[in-house]
Amino acid sequence: MNNKEFLKIENLSISYGGIKAVKNISFSVELGKIVTLVGSNGAGKSSTLRAIAGLVKGSGNISFNGIELLGKPTDEIVSMGITLVPEGRRVFPNLTVLENLKIGAYLRSGSLDEDLKWIYSLFPRLEERTWQMAGTLSGGEQQMLAIGRALMSRPKLIMMDEPSLGLAPIIVQGVFDIIKKINEQGVTILLIEQNANMALKAADMGYVMETGEITIVGTGAELLENENVKAAYLGKTKK
Repeated sequence: MNNKEFLKIENLSISYGGIKAVKNISFSVELGKIVTLVGSNGAGKSSTLRAIAGLVKGSGNISFNGIELLGKPTDEIVSMGITLVPEGRRVFPNLTVLENLKIGAYLRSGSLDEDLKWIYSLFPRLEERTWQMAGTLSGGEQQMLAIGRALMSRPKLIMMDEPSLGLAPIIVQGVFDIIKKINEQGVTILLIEQNANMALKAADMGYVMETGEITIVGTGAELLENENVKAAYLGKTKK
């Protein structure tokens, strides 16, 4: 396994009944990089992340550090170092911020103190809200908590499904600042994001998905300048 194939997807297909949501796609995620999947709703992006996390079945191959993931249960995939921040945050509203964070470490043993210090250094707001019920947090704070909870498992790869969904623009910038900071601290990131402009600015590599297929591949900078991407996802018309 080389670092460029830290996570390698080959010929992945996912079907729901008679509907093929993902059609024979292949791509890779390099160790230490930020990679984004860009596309409209229904393109197959979330299904791809859910297959990597073991939440939906697919055919093909998904390897992580050279180990095949397809067919493995989700808890085993988490213990290998992959975690998913789901769309819609899905915090436990009737538990405190601290209790939510501890749930993220359920497969781990040992002291959580160092990890909590790390999470609170990334998200000082969460430390202020340690004993507050998660359901009373703002949308932005709940997103911070969802990311923090995922980081408590000490992932090598964190996948994020629409982290900016429903957040005010000023909060979105803060979320992306945190994504970059997490990456700088050694965590590889695979990101799905409707805000293509922000995602591509942050990403080392990007893949455009349309109706279950990867149609355009390039660095984040290249895709920001791609006329088709501009027209479809960046709100800019072709000249």
